Amino acid sequence: MSDEVPLTASGAEPEERVIEAALRPKNLDDFVGQPRVRKQLSLVLEASKIRERVADHVLLSGPPGLGKTTLAMIIAAEMNAPLRISSGPAIQHAGDLAAILSSLSEGEVLFLDEIHRMSRPAEEMLYMAMEDFRVDIVVGKGAGATAIPLDLPPFTLVGATTRAGLLPGPLRDRFGFTGHLEFYSVPELELVLRRSAMLMDLKVNSAGFYEVASRSRGTPRIANRLLRRVRDWALVHGIEQIDARAASAALDMYEVDAKGLDRLDRAVLHALCTKFGGGPVGLSTLAIAVGEETETVETVAEPFLVREGLLGRTPRGRIATPQAWEHLGLTMPKDAILSGQTYVSFDDDQAEAED
Repeated sequence: MSDEVPLTASGAEPEERVIEAALRPKNLDDFVGQPRVRKQLSLVLEASKIRERVADHVLLSGPPGLGKTTLAMIIAAEMNAPLRISSGPAIQHAGDLAAILSSLSEGEVLFLDEIHRMSRPAEEMLYMAMEDFRVDIVVGKGAGATAIPLDLPPFTLVGATTRAGLLPGPLRDRFGFTGHLEFYSVPELELVLRRSAMLMDLKVNSAGFYEVASRSRGTPRIANRLLRRVRDWALVHGIEQIDARAASAALDMYEVDAKGLDRLDRAVLHALCTKFGGGPVGLSTLAIAVGEETETVETVAEPFLVREGLLGRTPRGRIATPQAWEHLGLTMPKDAILSGQTYVSFDDDQAEAED
C-alpha cells in the first residue's frame, strides 16, 4: 500500500507544526471565523472573570483543522492561566489521568484532544473530577482495596473531539459549554490567509488569496499549508507578488485542483467511475483499487467528497454522483446512478455488500 501523505491530509510534519503554531491567533479578537462559538465563548470567559472563578469546562467538537487546539490556547491566555496539553489516546488507565489531575495547579486549563478515545475507567474518574474536583485513588487489590479521596484544585477542562457522538452522555453533560466548529467559507479563509501572509511577510493580491482559499476545503489548517507551498513556488520562480495565475500554477503542481481535490481524492473518483461504472462498490474494494488502506480512503478522502456532493454512501456501497463524472470530464453512462436518486446513509460499522 502507498505511504504517500496527501498535501491536504490532516497530519503534519514537526516543522509544519512549528510554523502552524507561529500562525495561531493568541486571543479571541484575532481568531477568524466561528462567530457564534466565539461570541458564546467570550461571554463564558468574561462571566468567569467577573465572578473571579475558574471558567466552566468546555467541549469543542468538529472536523480536524478548524481551530479546536487554538481555542484551547486562547482560553488559557484569556484566563491568564497555565495550559496543560494531553490527549485521549495517551490516557489508557485511570492512573494516567490521576497523575495528570493531581499535578494541576489552581485555575490551570487542561486540554484533552480526541477526548472520545480515552479508556472507560479514565472517563469514570473524570466524571467526579469535573463535578466535585476530587478523585478516589484505589490502593491495593481485591477485598483489601482501599479508596483514598484526593481533593483537586479548581481547574478548567477543555475537551476536543472530531466525533462527539462517541462521548458517553454523562461526560457530555458535565461540560458547561459545548461549541461545534463549522467549516469556513471562502471569504473567512481569505481573512485567515491575509493574516498569515502578513506574519510571513508575503505579498499576495486579492485574486491570489481567493485562489488559495477556494482550494482549501473550508479548513484554515489546509489554507495555511497551501499558502506556504505557494510561497515556496513563488520563491523558486522569482515571483515577488502572488496573483491568481501564480497561485493556480503552484497548486496545480502540487496536484490540488480547483475544487480542492488532491491526488487521492481524484484517484478514488476515477476508480469509482472508470473501474466500477459509478458504483455501487464496497469501501474495501475501492481502497484496493486505488492502492490505499481502507481507513485512509474512509477518513481522508471520503468526508470531503461526500460534503462536495461528488460521492454518495448507500447501503450497497459507494457511488459516484453526476457531479463527479462532470468534474473528471467523463461522460456518465445512461445506466449509471440517476441524478435524482436519494442517497441513503448508513452507520460506519454497518456491513457493506461487496461485489
